[in-house]
Amino acid sequence: MRLSSANAYDNALQNIYARQSELAGQQEKLTSGKNVNRVSDDPTGAAQAERALTRLARITSDNRSLEVQRSTLTLAESTLGDATGVVQSLRQLTVSAGNGGYSAADRSSIAKEMTSLREQLFAMANSRDSNGTPLFGGLGSASAPFSDGASGVSFNGVAGQPASTDVGLPTAMDGQAVWMNVRSGNGSFNLATGTSNTGSLWTNTGQVLNPTALTGHNYSVTFTVAPGVGGATTYSVQDTTNIPPTTVLPAPAVPATPNPSYTPGQAITFDGLSLVANGTPANGDTVLVSPSTTTNMFKVVDDAIAAISDSTATSSQRAQAIGLALTQIDTGMNQLQAARSQAGQWLNRADAIQSVQEGRTIQLEADRSRAEDLDMVKGISDFTRIQTGYQAALQSYAQVQKLSLFNFIS
Repeated sequence: MRLSSANAYDNALQNIYARQSELAGQQEKLTSGKNVNRVSDDPTGAAQAERALTRLARITSDNRSLEVQRSTLTLAESTLGDATGVVQSLRQLTVSAGNGGYSAADRSSIAKEMTSLREQLFAMANSRDSNGTPLFGGLGSASAPFSDGASGVSFNGVAGQPASTDVGLPTAMDGQAVWMNVRSGNGSFNLATGTSNTGSLWTNTGQVLNPTALTGHNYSVTFTVAPGVGGATTYSVQDTTNIPPTTVLPAPAVPATPNPSYTPGQAITFDGLSLVANGTPANGDTVLVSPSTTTNMFKVVDDAIAAISDSTATSSQRAQAIGLALTQIDTGMNQLQAARSQAGQWLNRADAIQSVQEGRTIQLEADRSRAEDLDMVKGISDFTRIQTGYQAALQSYAQVQKLSLFNFIS
């Protein structure tokens, strides 16, 4: 039988090459710490790792956007806090303007200070973030969403609030809702004294007692003074929306009487609402009641400044105007505080989104690690095993090299 030493030589050499290649591959895995360094190593694992990396990149991008949105909302919340402070200052000045001991010059000085605060408030409404985006631009607006013209302040943006998503927040607040949609009067109805009144009648207090009984109609409360010194004063209420106007019986009235006696400071109640009149009315003086309409924060301040600056107004007219201004300033302040609360809720939502994204990141990192990372204990064990095989191949090759006839010829 003929033995082929050349064939044994080739087989031993190929075994060395295979062992050397396997050892080099294992060394690369140990160096990189990855079980999959190229797609050919494990196509399925490489695909799983790529999907995880793509999702991680998306989360990174979403988090970057979230930080920009958080920064914008933080600035908006801070601006609303500053605006609330300005409105509080305006309220304090309005209250002080009602001091009967102040002169016209004193009230003029107060009006000038209020005008300066009003300008600050308007600048806050047009505030922008570091990227130049208006904080209160709504669904879209020019660089300055509010403009101040002869007819007053107007909102030049698109009213509405961008919706938040699972991974994002609005990048602007609805300026229309924050600054413009302030209900006039007490929020349900307006009170005003008749323009032809000659007495000292005034009123600034009104509230809703029964919302289901409200009609949304216009009313006129007319005061009648009996002839003679010390004549009794009565009042009657008419619904002027109806044509012809109809008499409304004030409540409570047992038995019902259309002309109750008037007592300053006593509530006049009808159709689910209540108002309080003060002062001494002349015969025929009226208090007009109308449904509340929509005004804006700047118009409220402008009306208050105009009332305080009016040196021709009587004390009762000034009390009426200041009382109305205080009520509407409070309404506007409540609206600003509600908007600030909304911004705070969004900031809390940003924290929750970030927490969820961190959880997703951990999960995806674990998925990627399972797909491509190397188990170091197993990797070292495999390396030792492959290295032992490589050394055995080298020793086998050395033995094959000795299979030569010349080694037996002495």
